[in-house]
Amino acid sequence: METTALVILDLGGTFAFALNGALTALRATRLDIVGVVTLGMITALGGGTIRDVFLGSLPPATFLDGRYLTVAAAGGLIAFFAGSHLERINRTINVLDAAGLSLFAVTGALKAIDLGFGPAQAVIVGVLTAVGGGTLRDVLIRRVPSVLTSGLYAIPALVGATAVVVVELLDARGPIATIGAAALCFVIRMVGVHFDVNAPVPPGSPPPEDP
Repeated sequence: METTALVILDLGGTFAFALNGALTALRATRLDIVGVVTLGMITALGGGTIRDVFLGSLPPATFLDGRYLTVAAAGGLIAFFAGSHLERINRTINVLDAAGLSLFAVTGALKAIDLGFGPAQAVIVGVLTAVGGGTLRDVLIRRVPSVLTSGLYAIPALVGATAVVVVELLDARGPIATIGAAALCFVIRMVGVHFDVNAPVPPGSPPPEDP
């Protein structure tokens, strides 16, 4: 049951990443249906693919389970056809996106640990899994990755990945500890969304330009 629940949440996060990624691309530039769906899928699946290539776990898990490709493509298609109407449920999309961020950060770090990587490397892999897809999307639409410029996004992923690695070092790994680490990441991300909190910037920095 726990495994099934995690898979469902993971697919939900993949869908939300694809939806959010495609919507972000639509806001930033003019794209046709191929561009929208492709960028949605890259946002949803890019982080996991980077993780598996980085870890030498080939072929990437994304291409071994067709459900992820299907869900990611569906998210991109929905964004293309209903993008103008989805702003009404932006909060729901943000919640799912935060859930996906949390799960990807934790599962990425755990996969690195299982393959014998050290604690620091596992944390880095967890963060890459969580934010890699969105970074690839922003590079493809020629803008500075949003994860580097605004919002509490990379920081929650870093905290969640670190938490699950610490739990592993304490030999306390289990479903409750794993879910707890993901929940910590989720809460931090949602606090950032709700209160519009951003990571610190250098003193005297100019305000960010609108994309």
